Amino acid sequence: MIIRIAAVHRLVAVLFELCLLASLAWAQSTGSAQLSGTVLDESGGAIAGAEVTVTQTATGSSRTVTTDADGAYTFPNLPVGPYQLQVKKQGFSAYVQSGIVLQVNINPTINVTLKVGAVTEQVQVTSDAALVETRSNGVGQVIDHQRVVELPLNGRVATELIFLSGLSTSAPPADLNTNKNYPTVTISVAGGLANGMTYVMDGGTHNDPFNNLNLPMPFPDALQEFKAETSALPARYGHHAASAVNIVTKSGTNKFHGDLFEFVRNYKFNARNFFAAQRDSLKRNQFGGTLGGPIVANKFFFFGAYQGTIVRQTPAANIAFVPSVAMLAGDFTAFASPACNGGRQIALRGGFENNRIDPARFSPAALNLVTRLPSTTDPCGQITYPTTEDSDEGQAVGRMDYQWTS
Repeated sequence: MIIRIAAVHRLVAVLFELCLLASLAWAQSTGSAQLSGTVLDESGGAIAGAEVTVTQTATGSSRTVTTDADGAYTFPNLPVGPYQLQVKKQGFSAYVQSGIVLQVNINPTINVTLKVGAVTEQVQVTSDAALVETRSNGVGQVIDHQRVVELPLNGRVATELIFLSGLSTSAPPADLNTNKNYPTVTISVAGGLANGMTYVMDGGTHNDPFNNLNLPMPFPDALQEFKAETSALPARYGHHAASAVNIVTKSGTNKFHGDLFEFVRNYKFNARNFFAAQRDSLKRNQFGGTLGGPIVANKFFFFGAYQGTIVRQTPAANIAFVPSVAMLAGDFTAFASPACNGGRQIALRGGFENNRIDPARFSPAALNLVTRLPSTTDPCGQITYPTTEDSDEGQAVGRMDYQWTS
């Protein structure tokens, strides 16, 4: 019973920390958008004190501001997604515009003209046109969710979608992409270094501290969209000059949504390569699902996703050489013969006479190591051995969003 209570306490603490982190991410997130504009009357004069409300239609979250003396309004740090804009002022007809879709790190301007009339009257505007970015000095492109999920990807590695943003090309991995870090795609943007890029996911840094490449990007079903920018980047990106990639994961809404998936690659479905002696033996299963929805409607939302990847493949035969029984007895004549040296007879030096040596001169440490090596009957000492290429990988993505106040 004590263990159960402790577990509940830990769960509550974790949920509280997630909520706190979510609120902090809201406050400083660079994975958000900004909406601003000016409210005018029909003669072009500024309307001060107009009430401007923006509502995210998927979650019902809303924020309200009042225009200043110049009729200007600004909504910073808005989560990406579809929105409705409403403007009210006594003596004017209400203005309602729907179909506004904010993408990651864009700052569109929507100017509103109010007509004289009663507040109970409404002017409805539907705008599905792309919003124009007019405030950022950087050059960038948003890869939206439709392209994320529809474009074919080898291994469903979303990092490769950065190549769609323009000015991007593959960069030599050199010693950056090794077995010491998660294998990723090395990319050069606008001629910059592969490790000169800033990766941000949901407002937090997403660079691998070992090599400054990116940590794994979420798999397509969990990825909402991302934006790659270069040129004169905003100061908030700070420390990398080549490019900034701003990633946003999916979030929960007022409706439950999710999916299940499995992708299969199997050698049984493939024809044998014309130049190969037999078909490959690859068995690759990639499976998982997503689920998001409300905890408290219009207030508290969750989203979770998982992708597992299982790869099984008969390893290729590798060739190596180990000491034969004759070599351990000091007889290297077969090893030095033309049969083992491409038709050329060689003469060993350094204590060898007629390609023979006294085994007493062998290092005891080396002989101890030889006992741990596989044995061979080949006179040249050649062996073939496999290397394991099986892998099991799991990738989990989770987030919680909470709106403290409007």
